[in-house]
Amino acid sequence: MDQFPTLTKISEDISQLVVRYPFGMFEMNSYLFQGENGFTIVDTGSEAKESIDIWEKTLASGIKVEKLVLTHAHPDHLGLARWFQEYHHVPVIISSLGYKEIQRRRNNDQAKWIRSFLENHDSPEIPQNLGNSEAAAYDFEPDGVFENQQTIKLGNDTYKTIWTPGHSSDHFCFYNQKQQVMLTGDHVLAGLSPIIALWSENDVNPLKDNFASLEELKAYSTKLALPGHGELIFNLDDRIDEMITGHKYRLQQIINFVRNEEKTSWQVCQAIYGTLSDTKFFAPLMATIARLIYLEKSGEVHSKLKNGKMYYKSIAK
Repeated sequence: MDQFPTLTKISEDISQLVVRYPFGMFEMNSYLFQGENGFTIVDTGSEAKESIDIWEKTLASGIKVEKLVLTHAHPDHLGLARWFQEYHHVPVIISSLGYKEIQRRRNNDQAKWIRSFLENHDSPEIPQNLGNSEAAAYDFEPDGVFENQQTIKLGNDTYKTIWTPGHSSDHFCFYNQKQQVMLTGDHVLAGLSPIIALWSENDVNPLKDNFASLEELKAYSTKLALPGHGELIFNLDDRIDEMITGHKYRLQQIINFVRNEEKTSWQVCQAIYGTLSDTKFFAPLMATIARLIYLEKSGEVHSKLKNGKMYYKSIAK
């Protein structure tokens, strides 16, 4: 692989490229699958110049790209879809659910909805530019779409598309039975739990969806999981069990916090995560809200709207 100095070879036909960007997780794993017609790339990183520089260096080594496939419509995963189309004439494929998400986010309604949503949950002051920097990521039209439980070619190999809502309502994993390889995107990560949140008014109970789709992956015998961030996973079922256990621990924490006194989501968030800075509160608060909604729909807590703020309290058994 000397001619591809920025790539890390994982198997005979699969390589990994770590793409960096200046926000969020700060880096993402892109995977390149070698085939007769060139490489299939899965996910891109953001539209930041830092990400573009990494890709330009990689492509300058002379590799041919057949197509780009996307796991879900978050800006750190599809941010360079338009760039690949316009500058390198690479066709872009996403799920039909992902395409609907792209169309919805183009309307710029998401930032407005999230702002109102967070205010109802007693959020601290929300940055005025919330979501504005992501708009450019959705300014493209995919060249094709796929559906759940279909097959898709990544390089020369055939992968099954598996809908795994939770982290996002349009998230997909890809599984190759012959090699027992699973691309998990942001559904399963090593060492940390992906944020589970309500991103729009269409999301109802994402944590419940997440539990179900995590269990679904355990039906696929997997030797190697390729996550969207962080280290490779060689014990997928064990990691899934760890994640579920972690969520259940947080759920029990929340029940304890609201057992004797009603609290807002922000109050619960602070009780769990401690003092959070103005730039670090968003993900913990969104995760806390999703857990409270899960508990409410499970009949373990109830909510009450008072003075424009939602309060939660456990239901005594």
